[in-house]
Amino acid sequence: MEQEVNNDNEVRLDQFLICGLGSLGQHCITALKKFGVQVIAIEQQVNLNNWEIPNVVELLDDLIIGDCRQNNILQQAKISFCRAALIVTNNERINAETALAIRQLNPHTRLVVRSAKENLNELLSEQLGNFIAYEPTQLPAAAFALAALGNETLGFFHVDGQKLRVVKQKIKQGESWCNKPLYQLNSRTRSVLAHIPSYDAIVNSVQVNSVQLNSVQLNSFHKWEPKEKLVPGDSLIYIETVDHVLATSPEIIYDSRTRQPTIQEIGIKFFNKLKLNLQKFFSLNFQREIGKVALLSALIVFILLVIGTLLFDYYYPETSFLTAFYGTAILLLGGYADLFGDFQATAPIPSWLQIFALSLTVIGTAFVGVLYALLTEKLLSAKFEFTKSRPPIPLKDHMIIVGLGRVGQRVAALLEDFEQSILGISFNADFDRNILPHIPLIIGNVKEALGKANLATAKSIIVVTDDEILNLEIALMARTANPANNLVIRTYGETLTHSLTQILPQASVLGAYAVAAEAFAGAAFGENIISLFRFNHQNILVTEYQIEADDTLHGLLLSEVAYGYGVVNILHQQSGKSSKFMPSDDNILKVGDRLVVLASIKSLRLIEQGLLDTTNKCWQVRIEKALTADAAFEGANAIARISGCHLHVARDLMKQLPQKLSIPLYKHQAERLVKELNKALVKSTLINP
Repeated sequence: MEQEVNNDNEVRLDQFLICGLGSLGQHCITALKKFGVQVIAIEQQVNLNNWEIPNVVELLDDLIIGDCRQNNILQQAKISFCRAALIVTNNERINAETALAIRQLNPHTRLVVRSAKENLNELLSEQLGNFIAYEPTQLPAAAFALAALGNETLGFFHVDGQKLRVVKQKIKQGESWCNKPLYQLNSRTRSVLAHIPSYDAIVNSVQVNSVQLNSVQLNSFHKWEPKEKLVPGDSLIYIETVDHVLATSPEIIYDSRTRQPTIQEIGIKFFNKLKLNLQKFFSLNFQREIGKVALLSALIVFILLVIGTLLFDYYYPETSFLTAFYGTAILLLGGYADLFGDFQATAPIPSWLQIFALSLTVIGTAFVGVLYALLTEKLLSAKFEFTKSRPPIPLKDHMIIVGLGRVGQRVAALLEDFEQSILGISFNADFDRNILPHIPLIIGNVKEALGKANLATAKSIIVVTDDEILNLEIALMARTANPANNLVIRTYGETLTHSLTQILPQASVLGAYAVAAEAFAGAAFGENIISLFRFNHQNILVTEYQIEADDTLHGLLLSEVAYGYGVVNILHQQSGKSSKFMPSDDNILKVGDRLVVLASIKSLRLIEQGLLDTTNKCWQVRIEKALTADAAFEGANAIARISGCHLHVARDLMKQLPQKLSIPLYKHQAERLVKELNKALVKSTLINP
């Protein structure tokens, strides 16, 4: 985001360095070259005849053979002129040492490192600065999960613990959004990204043909018309927060400053809480049934102990209360013969009391035995982990994840966030059964496992094993069993990916390293890539910025950032304050602020270079008159807030009406100003450029 300069105060060359030309490194080359930048690579191995991507070496501006940790090799690669270095060898030690060497030679180069060691990554980030690390096997997990969900959910991710998702929704007749203008759909929890009019609207409306075809093409954000109304058949793409409405507690909350609760209210609150606790107790799931049995057993034994002690103390007045207690305890522990072994001695005791004593022994043996068993289980569980019972295999509408390595586990966790029915399949007989214990699991060979998975009625199947050929075999079996299945296949090589795409055109074939390379390449341009998703056949990066004094974003309105750079602002946090999702366009970015946006690689590069697009900033507003003095006051506030001009300029303008606002605005910005002015009883109109 910052413009880096050399000692001669010239902008640095738009050059990127890639260290390591394995599968990930080769895909990083293709990802970077799509944006017209210079790419230099360092590779230690001399024999480079077997390229995974054909002709990839021809894309390089320079290829250097040597150890990327050596200073002379890095200097030969012109590290002092590199904007970023992508260190993606297969050896994490080499990656860390290379990052240290580069930072000594160039304190400004952005370091994007392949590493799964989270603690080391945090330490290196603190020491080196301008450093970020990714684990490439986990980055594609979101792409696999999204492909499995189908066309409706285009993206989902977490920011500050809040779940967000990008949704594509087709408008149906009778829905609440029908005939509403698009600008009304924006809120604190939702932001419109794109509007795709129905085919009939495109054919029958000249205005749509001339204005909204760009929206159909979805080349960028903010191409939708704010006043355009949704009609059945239209498609809307938007981002929204999920679960933003929290369930309220059933308990009554009182304000101590107003009044104290009455005795009746306290009683109601107590019994409601008691009822709730009892309901929770009797609705315990299977995993806690043993604990419930233990509690009931202990309670019954205690009650019998009390009753037996009272009865024996009453019928044997010559004995003490403590002796009666001990005698009852002996009976409960199975000691009936110890007290009543002599038949003659039992004559003075009533027969019902003898029967009760025998019952104490029988019942005590049973329930005390339960307690002994539970104690034994607890002692054993301190050393051994018992396998938990898993849910049954779903019958239909489930998602099957084949391969439960790190990628498969991550995909399962993401799909669970959206409450999908999941079935896991592993072909590893030594699979740790404590992994993902709450989802159904099948372990066995390919035919046996797939035969039990109900493929014919499954919604999706995600094949993400580490073996490409095995993935191909499973994919073909799944397509034969259910041609309509939403099939997602993990590949590595470019050739197999292309071939599978041709053979299975309806399937989602995703190259693991190709997807990860987009994130690595994006991180070379942006501050911090939180997540990514696909939007109109291009990667959209969820990018975080920390605003500094010399940043190109410093001092801009959020509306200028959005419309000038073609991004969508989804979070803004002012220094020392809480973060706000879907922030107002009227906020100004200051030092210490934090901003999270949806952006393409092109937008990130524009932000770094400070190339604000002002070609569309050509709309003006003509202010006719203010109906009241208060309207003139509020109108000036709205003008200053939305346009970014000084307040005294806006007040002077309101004193000389009618007049045209001299500050050009973006279309969405200008239309919102007109709307706010009319709301404040200030008549105004939008002037077309």
